[in-house]
Formats: sequence, C-alpha cells, structure tokens
Amino acid sequence: MSPADPADTFRQEAQDLLIQLEDVLLDLEATPSDAELIATAFRALHTLKGSGAMFGFQDLADFAHVVENTFDCLRKTGAAPSHDLIATSLGAKDFMRQLVLDPCAANPETGRAVLAELQRLDPGAGPPPMALAEAAPDAPADALATYEIAFALPADCLLRGTNPLLLLDELRDLGDCEIVAETDAVPGIEALDPETSVLRWRARLTTAQPRDAIDDVFMFVIDDMDLEVRRVAPPAAQPARPAQPPAAPARLRPAAQPVQSPTGPGGIRVSAERIDSLMDRVGELVIAQSRLRQIAQASPDQTLRTIAEEIERLAAELRASTMGIRMIPIGQLFGRFRRVVHDLARDLGKSVQLVTSGEETELDKTVIESLNDPMLHLIRNAIDHGFEDGDARTAAGKPAAGVLTLSARHAGAQVLITIADDGRGMDRARIRAKAVEAGLLPETGEIPDSELFAVIFAPGFSTASAVTAVSGRGVGMDVVKRTIDSLRGFIEVTSAEGAGSKVTLRLPLTLAIIDGLLVRVGTGRYVIPLSTVEECVELGDAGASPSAARSFLNIRDDLVPFLRLRELFGATAPPDPYQKVVIVAAGDRRVGLVVDQIVGDHQTVIKSLSRLHADVPTFSGATILGDGTVALILDVVNLIAAGRALEQRLKAS
Repeated sequence: MSPADPADTFRQEAQDLLIQLEDVLLDLEATPSDAELIATAFRALHTLKGSGAMFGFQDLADFAHVVENTFDCLRKTGAAPSHDLIATSLGAKDFMRQLVLDPCAANPETGRAVLAELQRLDPGAGPPPMALAEAAPDAPADALATYEIAFALPADCLLRGTNPLLLLDELRDLGDCEIVAETDAVPGIEALDPETSVLRWRARLTTAQPRDAIDDVFMFVIDDMDLEVRRVAPPAAQPARPAQPPAAPARLRPAAQPVQSPTGPGGIRVSAERIDSLMDRVGELVIAQSRLRQIAQASPDQTLRTIAEEIERLAAELRASTMGIRMIPIGQLFGRFRRVVHDLARDLGKSVQLVTSGEETELDKTVIESLNDPMLHLIRNAIDHGFEDGDARTAAGKPAAGVLTLSARHAGAQVLITIADDGRGMDRARIRAKAVEAGLLPETGEIPDSELFAVIFAPGFSTASAVTAVSGRGVGMDVVKRTIDSLRGFIEVTSAEGAGSKVTLRLPLTLAIIDGLLVRVGTGRYVIPLSTVEECVELGDAGASPSAARSFLNIRDDLVPFLRLRELFGATAPPDPYQKVVIVAAGDRRVGLVVDQIVGDHQTVIKSLSRLHADVPTFSGATILGDGTVALILDVVNLIAAGRALEQRLKAS
C-alpha cells in the first residue's frame, strides 16, 4: 500500500484545527473577555501558520499570520474582541478552509476583503501588523535589534511531537540568525537515548521583529524549557553572509513531517477505508465461526467443540474491539451545527441559544456520517418555523432568546437523538387542513398525534405560506424520513402548543453486525433485529384461525395487532401446531409477528440487498447463516406500519 500523501495528513490536521477555531470563536461571542479562549484561538492560528508553511501551503500560512497578529494583539493587551471582529474572524476561518481544501479555488477577493475588514476593526491596542511579509528585507538599521539566545528544549519534547529542526527554522525566519549546537551534555553512544533531547543551542539573531516573536517560536514548549534571551549591541560591521557557505550544512525541512494532533499524543489516524475493510473481514470471520459452531455441535469430537468455543470467544472479542474502533462520539456531529444555528438565527433575525448534552454518546461512524443532512433539515425547520421572534416570545412570557436542545443517550442497543425547541409548537389544525387538502388524511374522524405529525414527512408537504431561502418548498423533511428509514431507525414527534416541539430519532448503534432473533416461517428463515424485540408469546387457540376479531392479542390488558408472516410471505408448508408471536416495538407502536418457530439469537452480519430489491419494504437486508443459506432481515418499521394499517381497517369495519 502506498504511503499517505503528506499534504493529506496536513489537511486532516488542519481541518481539526479549523473546527477547534470555529468553536472557540463561537464561544467568544458569549464570553468575549475570556483570555483563555483568545489564547486558544491564537495557538490554533499559530499552528496553522507554521504547519501550512512546512507542507507548502504558503498562501494559508501568510493569511493565517495576518489573522494571528490580530489575536496576538488581543492576547497581549487583554482587549475583548467585538462581535464584528468575531464575525469577520469566522469569515477568515471559512476562507482558510478553502485554502486548505483547494487553494486554487479560493477567491482572492474574498481573502482581501476579510483582511481589509480585520484592519478596520482595530481591537484598540494599536494596529496589528497586517502585511503578509513578516519583515521587509530593506529595513533600516535603526529598526533592527540583535539578541543572543541560549535554550534547551524539554527532555521529552521528541515524544510529545516537537521537531527541534522546525523551531530552528522558525528562528531563522525572523531575520539574520546564526545557530550553534552545544554537544557537551551528549552522552556516549552506549548511554544515548534517541527519544531524549540533550542538546543545547546558542543563537545570535538580528531582526526587525519584536522581542515577543522569539517567545512565540517556542510557544508550545516554553513552560518546560530553559530559555535565555539577551539584547546586545550589534557588531560595528556585519559582513554579508555568503549565499552558499562552503562548510555549512543544508537546512533540514522534512517533506512529510506529521503535524502533532491538537488532541495530543497517543492517537493515530487510520483511513475510513481501512476500518471498513477490517469490519468486512470481521463479518466474514463471524460467518465462518457460525459455520464452525454448527459443524462442531453435530460432531462427537470434544476437541473440535472446544476449539470452536475458543474461536467463538475470540471472534466475539475481535468483533467488540473492531466495533469500538468504528464508534465515534456524537459530539463531533453536534459541533458542526453551532455555526449553522449561529448564522441561521442571524439571517432570520432571531436569538437562539444552542444547548447540547450527551456528546460522549458513541455511534457507528457510518450512522453519524448519514445523520448530517437529516439533522440539518430538522434544525433549520425548528429555527424557521418553531421559534417566534423576540417580541412574540416576550409577549408570551418567554425569554427573548429561544433554546434549541440537541441531546443523545443510549437506550439498549439503540441511540436516541433528540432535537427539541421551546418555540410555538406545531399548529395541529393547519397541519390537518393541509394534509386533507393533499389527500393524506381523512376530513373526519379523530387522528392521534403520532399519525398527524407523521404527515409532515410526506414528500412535498409544507405548511409554509411563502417560499423563503430557508424553507417552504416541501422538500427536506421527506429526506429526513428516507434517511432514517435507510438506517433502520424511526422518528417520533411530540409537540405542545406554545411550549415547543421535540423530534426523537431512534437509531441502531451500528449498521455492520447486529444481534438478531432467528425465526422460521414455513421453510424460510428470517432475522428480526433483537433491539426491537420486546417479548415472545404463544399464539394460542384464540388466534389460531384468522378473523377480524382475532387479529389482536391481549398483552397485559393492552390490545396489540399481529401480522401472520405466513400469509405475508406466501408460505405453503403446513403451519406448526404451536405458533409463536414475536412482539416488536418502535417507539410507542407495537405489533406482533406470528412465526412457526423461534430458532434463537444470532449474530447477524448485514449484507445489503441488490438494487433490484431496493424497493422491497418488508426487508432491510440479508445475512448468511452457518450452513451457508441466506436469511432475510425483517424491516420492523415497515411491518409495524403495516400492522397499524391493519388495525385501522379492523376498527373501521
């Protein structure tokens, strides 16, 4: 496999730094006088500048240097950034992202406009240096200062990802600099530890930069290092340095030096493709282990059974470890929406506070990647339709600023993600009128909230009176429904008039390997996701013969409709004398699935159906059993919808 492109390594790290910078800038809006936030923004910009120059992203390095100067001035003077300065800095962050992803596509006019605005918004302690060049080559002699510098880096700096050669290069970039390494403390080869820094350096630097620029070179290690800086008188005459000193070593600038991760040492980056490939191999191992277990159970050889049990244990541990690698904290997804809420509330003239909880809840990376668009639609819908303007909120006795809450928590083998607002709530009458007009609901009869709110996810449905840049065309919510269905999840909507609305997404932890309940219907075998199974009961004589009155089960005084899978799947083999009912649930909806036999639990490696079967609503995938045969995975959400439709027909008859 070819080595990773150093530029791609930088882009990944730069994306992390830009995300961190955006979070800090948004935090500064709430607490602009927080010195630690200003320092964090400065450090992120400083790292972008240095790393960008090292990897050949010179335009990014020059641009980041200008923005860095602004935050350096804030850091040193203790001034608080204005809201306009924060907004301009967010624009600068967006432009730097373009310079990272595709420098050629970045519009230079946009960059110049941002720099001009930064220069106009002087934070109050004198104009920061705004030129792209760090020092003019023809600076007058009286503008130069000469320093003698002696320093030793922390002994563990190499282990922490610091490259001394890059720090020496940064010193040279400040001006005319001569550096000498002191090797007195270097031990003999037998005692030399290659991971410990033992060198000291002495440097003589003549520069037009301020004294603080020297400290900035060592920003990330200055607290633990020995550093002495002394200003001295320049020599009477400084001869020009030869262009190519005959005995001087070449400057070392590695072509592919990894940037230290902002999350600190100890982590490594692995491409998503490699993780997916590993998960595929684990899935094949689970299938092979299942076949081995079936063979061992049919064999009298005790040794074979012992080996099969050991392999089963190891396969389960490997599966758990691999699944752990794929799991990502959902806070990474929530963090993307801070800027969305900030900009959308500003554009709509509303004040919205974003509150998040459960950010540490982990979810499969494939699920998280698929959730960005659905959650974006739900957030935009809540801000545009859900929240009143400030005057209306005040008149209703609410705070002028609305609260949008994103939360996540585990619930068994599922994750519940909630998007809630404290706005006006949904207008039931308007939704029903629009739904009746579109032929989605009957004109008369009582409609429960669960069915009424479900129509908002119908394609083309909208209650907006006018089309805006944000919403009103009836697209978006149907995208949410399709995506959540494709993830084998489902949506619950609740709303209280005047108190807001809440949308809950119930999603499986993973889409790769799940625990399933293997059942038999006729001669076919099927898998029901175990996370949806509530209980299993006997059908009994009361439900043995089909009739309208006997299509419900009494489960602890609760009538639950049931579907006969034999009829649904067209099974021709004689039914078992004692049929079973598997009660499955999706939110507050339950339905019974009548099967001939419950075989038992089964580790299910999910295989996608072909495009020819993509529109079959009853099944969400397939799996390979231990004997090599295929079992289809039931789509519980669609079966529950079919059960609800059956219930409505029976009630109407």
